[in-house]
Amino acid sequence: MANEICLDILGTSFTITADEDETYLQKVLTQYRAAVENTQSISGINDSLNIAVLTGFLLCDEINKIKEKLEGESAELAAEVEKRTMNLIAKLDQVLNTNP
Repeated sequence: MANEICLDILGTSFTITADEDETYLQKVLTQYRAAVENTQSISGINDSLNIAVLTGFLLCDEINKIKEKLEGESAELAAEVEKRTMNLIAKLDQVLNTNP
């Protein structure tokens, strides 16, 4: 079900329609507003377009760092699973070869 949310940020207002839950959309909007406020405070930039662009860039940076961390953790987990699987196979081979 499509939901509408009115965005009023950096002096710009518009409405978007999304297939997400209204509560989720409000949560995203709150996070974006916080990110914009953070960008304004750390950069000292006053131009709304520049703030929006820089905020988008910083959020993409954060997303990529999280992805890289998760991919690293996923690779470590896969390696551990493979190691344990190979150990189990070795034990099964040993048991099957000693019991004719």
